[in-house]
Amino acid sequence: MAAIDKDILRLALPALGALIAEPIFLLSDTAMVGHLGAGALGSLAIASTILQTVLGLMIFLAYATTPRVARRMGAGDRPGAINAGFDGIWLALCTSVVLLAIGLPLLGPLIAVFDPGSEIAEGAHSYLAISWWGLPFMLVVIAATGLLRGLQDTRTPLVVAAVGCLANIGLNAIFIYGLDMGVAGSALGTVIAQAGMCSVYVLISIRAARRFHATFRPDWSGVLASAKTSGWLLVRNASLRAALIILVFLATAMGTTELAAIQVAQSLFFALALALDSLAIAGQALIGLQLGARNVDAVAAINRRLCLWGIVFGVVVGLFLLAGAGIIPRGFSSDPAVVALMTSLLPVLALSMPIAGYVFVLDGVLMGAEDAKYLALAQLVAVGGYAILLIPVVLYWPGALGLWAAFCIGFVGLRALTLGWRVRNRSWIARAVEKGTS
Repeated sequence: MAAIDKDILRLALPALGALIAEPIFLLSDTAMVGHLGAGALGSLAIASTILQTVLGLMIFLAYATTPRVARRMGAGDRPGAINAGFDGIWLALCTSVVLLAIGLPLLGPLIAVFDPGSEIAEGAHSYLAISWWGLPFMLVVIAATGLLRGLQDTRTPLVVAAVGCLANIGLNAIFIYGLDMGVAGSALGTVIAQAGMCSVYVLISIRAARRFHATFRPDWSGVLASAKTSGWLLVRNASLRAALIILVFLATAMGTTELAAIQVAQSLFFALALALDSLAIAGQALIGLQLGARNVDAVAAINRRLCLWGIVFGVVVGLFLLAGAGIIPRGFSSDPAVVALMTSLLPVLALSMPIAGYVFVLDGVLMGAEDAKYLALAQLVAVGGYAILLIPVVLYWPGALGLWAAFCIGFVGLRALTLGWRVRNRSWIARAVEKGTS
């Protein structure tokens, strides 16, 4: 077990650093644009919401690539592993072409959905019109990160993300303030930083291909296979977004205080999810590697150990939240009503964290087994169950507390049941091994 723990830490800790660097891109943009005035900040809020939704859905490019690369690594086929990584990169490029063709004409209508004022709409459009052209760079970065994770390397993505983050801050300062480009300058700085990161990843990938006599030319059968897996993961991601939209929609109908409290609680949930995601990434890489080596016992052992790590981490975080329930809300709001409501929501969040730890880890384990179809169907079942659960909650337990409990305990609990059922015995491992040999 000590060796497994060492492998988990070796992959998870750098992955956590890279994950933390990602939201810093947005935070640095927000901090710099915020000094331009409320209108500029409103423009960024709308534009970043649209862009981050697209990127959140596209994260499947990494999730689909990592296990395919890791499985070939485990089988001792490094050239094949690199080829599989390039399949993901080519899929990213094809996807970005589609997004450019469809998305650019729709930027105005997408912004109009938020019904902003003309000044805010103009700023949001200027930001998105530039940022949208950066999607090929952003998607290739996501896919190439999946390639390196599959090669059991999470340190390089950490370095690239950290340097890219620093470059983004410097470029934004130049374009926003030095050249007085405003919100558009923020978009341009971020696109250039992403282009630099993309160039580094492509260079690393091509060098690896040449070193191990792999090809970086597209293998369209491999690209299509990656797209099939990615399609199921897209369904999974979209289902999760649907659950969040339902949560925010119902909270909005309850009033400003409820919406504000739910927003902060939701932000805390996903901030803590970053640490759990790092365990999931380690799971993807390690499970894929051992499946490639056809080492069933190792796969089972890694699954058990990761689940234990996820639950223990959830307990620790939950205790921290319980202890700080009377203090943490004051760091997010000075409104007495919001603070009081958040104080009642945090214990619910604390109770859900061990369940969330288990769920996030199993997500990574089953992604590592390329069990994307089951993940998508399980997510749809969980969202459907969550929607049904909300009916008695809204009727008999109205208010933010009932709504939040339905999400944290109900929705996350349903995900735990569906994913736990999949790994209840070793049959999922046998299916994964058989899939790799077919």
